[in-house]
Amino acid sequence: MNSRPLRRGALRAPLFIAAVLAAVAFSRCGTNDGDSAEPAGPVTARVTHVVDGDTIDVAMPNGSEESVRYIGIDTPETVKPGTPVQCGGPKAHAVNERLVGGRTVTLRFDAERRDVYDRLLAYVYLPAVQGGRPLFVNAELARRGLARTLTIPPNDSFAPLFARLAGRAGVRGRGLWGRCPL
Repeated sequence: MNSRPLRRGALRAPLFIAAVLAAVAFSRCGTNDGDSAEPAGPVTARVTHVVDGDTIDVAMPNGSEESVRYIGIDTPETVKPGTPVQCGGPKAHAVNERLVGGRTVTLRFDAERRDVYDRLLAYVYLPAVQGGRPLFVNAELARRGLARTLTIPPNDSFAPLFARLAGRAGVRGRGLWGRCPL
């Protein structure tokens, strides 16, 4: 047994370290940062249901089911409670269904992972075909004139691209821009 007396302050260091670790642990309460339930991305998932032109349900690799809202675009409503079906909504839904329905997609995330409805927020990609490039679904819907831009910071990484594509669609009268009152 060591009979040396403890130095003054020797007990303070372990107590200080314990206090700092406790503060760090409790400061994470109520946040999703680092939460293992949140996907780290990119994530490959199978589309189980196309809700409308900008929302899908997917089966995640861990077996859970998630609703995914496309970042940066907004298509006319077709299923929103209390809202009539809007011009162009059925077409946007149908095109989204043809593009991703039943397929495997890659979900890429931006700064915020979820919206106020607890849906995952993602950029959605279809795999490349025969050595080509993956299809960026959000951008494709804007390019076809089936979606308006919807920029909600901090999820705005592709806002300039979506604005450019929607602007071109408008000039050419594609999709919504040629048929619907905006």
